[in-house]
Amino acid sequence: LTHIGAKFMFVAGMFVSGCVTILFGMLDKVPSGPVFIGLCFLVRAMDAVGFAAAMTASFSILAKAFPNNIATVLGSLEIFTGLGLVLGPPLGGFLYQSFGYEVPFITLGCVVLVLVPVNMCILPKYDSIPSKNSFWKLILLPKVLLLCLTICSLSACLGFLDPTMSLFILKKFKLPAGYVGLVFLGLALSYSLSSPLLGLLSDKLPYLRKWLLVSGGLMTALCFFMLGPAPVLHIESQLWMFVLVLVLIGFSLGMSAIPVFPEILHCAYENGFEEGLSLLGLVSGLFSAMWSLGAFAGPTLGGFLNEKLGFEWASAIQGGWALLSGLATGIFYITEATRRSSSSSLQNPPGNNEERTHLMGSET
Repeated sequence: LTHIGAKFMFVAGMFVSGCVTILFGMLDKVPSGPVFIGLCFLVRAMDAVGFAAAMTASFSILAKAFPNNIATVLGSLEIFTGLGLVLGPPLGGFLYQSFGYEVPFITLGCVVLVLVPVNMCILPKYDSIPSKNSFWKLILLPKVLLLCLTICSLSACLGFLDPTMSLFILKKFKLPAGYVGLVFLGLALSYSLSSPLLGLLSDKLPYLRKWLLVSGGLMTALCFFMLGPAPVLHIESQLWMFVLVLVLIGFSLGMSAIPVFPEILHCAYENGFEEGLSLLGLVSGLFSAMWSLGAFAGPTLGGFLNEKLGFEWASAIQGGWALLSGLATGIFYITEATRRSSSSSLQNPPGNNEERTHLMGSET
């Protein structure tokens, strides 16, 4: 990012994603079998590269443009992430039913490609100086490792719902297929509406970030335990309760996800990292990598557990990721606060202030 520039990386990532999305629409022309499967993996891999480039650059540009309000801006933009989650399935479904397989992908790809020249004209160009900031030095900081676990667990919990929740809804509540997407609205809307408020709170009261992270992780774990609900509770699942838990999951995910980026940046500054686009690129890349790792692990493990144990147990076990990250982060922050208070008391013994007052009085 520091060598080719954040703007170029963002625009190039969008261009690749747009072209690859159009290629998705052409895959039904490929003969079935190993060739089709191989091309699916290839196209998905190309899409991942474009997505990673665009997301990493976008986080860096936002943090560079709004250095004092990072969480607020990220939280505000999550409104549009939620809007995409809300509008994507029904619009895609409508285009698919009306015009066939190719049209949804070609339409979306063309929209992304049209936005490429728009961003080329609108986005400012940020000059960056390559620094000696080390990716490994950043990721091996204990606090950053715990925050990486938080990102990974949140993404895994969210990804778990993709292959499992719709099957559970169809089987448990006997809803028509068209209504399944409406159930997802509870999570998407609560996440998108609460994110700007949580971002503003995180920027205005930075000391609350740690407790938002811990509370969000523990609340997410509890919600996933109640999503089935877990068989040990002996509670019959009902549609209204299921939607309510999804709403709470959206809110709890926002509590943990929004403060993570500024918290990693703050930790990097505390440990002597140089400010600038180079560090922002490192943090953005780390965030995207951990999110993508969770997005891979969540559906994979979740799909396996759902097949072997059922949705109720699978969701409860999946919540263990969030529980682990919440407890580990809470223990770390408590230990850090205890260590700092003890070190400050050692550096400033109680008698020092009194002695200094007496000395100043005798001098006068």
